[in-house]
Amino acid sequence: TMVIILGGIDLSVGSIIAMSGVLGAAAVVWWGLPEIVGILIGVLSGVIFGLFNGAIIAKTQIPPFIVTLASMNIAKGIAYVYSGGKPIRCMTDAWKFLGAGYIGPVPTQVVTMFVVFIIAVLFLNRTRMGRHIYAVGGNDTAAKFSGISTAKVKFVVYSFSGLMGLAGITIASRLYSGTCTSGESAEMDAIAAVVVGGTSMSGGSGRLGGTLIGALIIGILDNGLNLMGVNSDW
Repeated sequence: TMVIILGGIDLSVGSIIAMSGVLGAAAVVWWGLPEIVGILIGVLSGVIFGLFNGAIIAKTQIPPFIVTLASMNIAKGIAYVYSGGKPIRCMTDAWKFLGAGYIGPVPTQVVTMFVVFIIAVLFLNRTRMGRHIYAVGGNDTAAKFSGISTAKVKFVVYSFSGLMGLAGITIASRLYSGTCTSGESAEMDAIAAVVVGGTSMSGGSGRLGGTLIGALIIGILDNGLNLMGVNSDW
């Protein structure tokens, strides 16, 4: 949402999901590290790619579409090469908690989603950087003449998008394995959820509440069709 409000695009989110899940599971299964360290490694790998995207987009004139298309292929390549194209199974209770556990009667991933959502809402609506995101998305040149560091804003937004590699760890936990095919077409679902939620693709306007509704609509359609037994080809 923040990337699109900024007037940009991030095509790498699906590949970051795959890569972060693979690296996180590998850290636990192959390296013998504690689960919390594996989770942090997976999230950190996403942050590194977010920093990579943000630095190039902020400091060069290369369009975000091209930059994130490149990082999409790089991240996906890392996931395939590192895993050898095979799932990395991780069945420990601590690993499964993030994606398949419960906090009381509530699934852990639902709690994670709302925590991230609340943090993002506060960041976008209650901080100076959040206001700058809207300003840069509305008119990059005017924002620059107003004294806003547009390069810094772009760098922060794409870094935050990379931080959402947390989704990759959550999916790997839910599936009990890190797989290089996780997150396929996730970037399309993400963009669809944002647009359905009312965010303008031209930048400058949008709300996270709308994105939450858009994500629920996409998720309910996907899951509902599965529950109805509709052939996946349709």
